Amino acid sequence: MKRIVIITGASRGIGRACALYFGRRKDCVAAVGFRHPEALSEVCEAVREAGGEACAILEDLAQPGAAERVLRACEERFGAPDILVSNAGVSAVRLFQDGTDEATEALMETNLTSAIRMARAAVKRMLPRHEGRILFVSSVFGITGASMEAEYAASKGALNALAKSLAKELAPSGIAVNALAPGAIDTDMNACLSEEDRALLEEEIPFGRMGTPEEAAEMAGLILDAPLYLTGAVIPFDGAWT
Repeated sequence: MKRIVIITGASRGIGRACALYFGRRKDCVAAVGFRHPEALSEVCEAVREAGGEACAILEDLAQPGAAERVLRACEERFGAPDILVSNAGVSAVRLFQDGTDEATEALMETNLTSAIRMARAAVKRMLPRHEGRILFVSSVFGITGASMEAEYAASKGALNALAKSLAKELAPSGIAVNALAPGAIDTDMNACLSEEDRALLEEEIPFGRMGTPEEAAEMAGLILDAPLYLTGAVIPFDGAWT
């Protein structure tokens, strides 16, 4: 049976890999993005080529009302979602004292507030059916903290707490909520690393390399295919790095 899956931040990295994963499963994918419309269209075409159905939804999730517009667009195309993969996020590498209120607000809006809005909009559709699954793509830095990424780590730590809290609230309604906490994944977010810095980072990882977006997507799929009793979990995926 085809599932209806909403994936935010679907144009690149883990979000793109998740879209293709569900495409291979012949599911219906509502791919949400904003900054890279051409890449989002390419993702949808790749999903269709893999055997799934897809539609691109261009929305800036940092804007009020965007989450409801995404859900309505998904409903018009496929129906109410069975799964929400909340993956949209941005990073910020800087000394804490060099940040500004405006930069902090923008990061939190994308990484946390938009995830809250998307989850709320999705839950409203899942509750009447007494079923559904939500997966937040977080980070191990939300568990361990990270030097020079304090605000990013704080946003991901809050996302982990959101997953645990929502899981408690929604379990009686048959809705599972978890968070996947990747470590260093070879995406555009880490493309800023120099060859030397990348080598040093990979030396720290017991597995000896970064993870791939495809591996992270497969892990996301395993969580979303698990029995509903798996809920309220924050699951690291980091090659034993932390």
